[in-house]
Amino acid sequence: MSSPLLTDAQAKMKKAVDYTLHEFSAIHTGKATPSMIEGVMVDAYGTQMRLRDCAAITTPDARMIQVQPWDASLTKAIEKAIQTANLGFNPMVDGKIVRIPLPDMSRERRLEFVKTAHRLAEEGRVHIRNVRRDALEGAKKAKLPEDEAKRVEKDIQAATDKSIKEINDHLASKEKDLLAV
Repeated sequence: MSSPLLTDAQAKMKKAVDYTLHEFSAIHTGKATPSMIEGVMVDAYGTQMRLRDCAAITTPDARMIQVQPWDASLTKAIEKAIQTANLGFNPMVDGKIVRIPLPDMSRERRLEFVKTAHRLAEEGRVHIRNVRRDALEGAKKAKLPEDEAKRVEKDIQAATDKSIKEINDHLASKEKDLLAV
């Protein structure tokens, strides 16, 4: 029998883990991925649009990101947006395509990214602990029978441990990717 408190807490913890993993994907490890630039805001048609909403983003190889706007008139705006996003990339316009070669990362830059990954992981763990705290407070307010309350408390702690372990595992994997030359 699963309590609604536990189900709700597990769903919130899953969202926290998913968000943390999404944030990890934005940290680049020297390998090109579309997620590195898809959130860049482009001045298109008099409004701000995310890059992924106005262009196809591909990675022809591990050191290059290629952006092909759906409207060729946006090429210059995309180049400018990537430069002003201050991501450390230097886009080059090649006809109707914007190519973004990834620079080699220095040891210091890799260590900066590791620190960022640790900070993001800690934010995710804190969020999970907050969900645990709220769920435990909800269990106390529900005035469950003592044995039921202990079981729910134990299950919430197990879900917390599982979620934090998942974040830690992904952090270790990301750190290994970042430090690999």
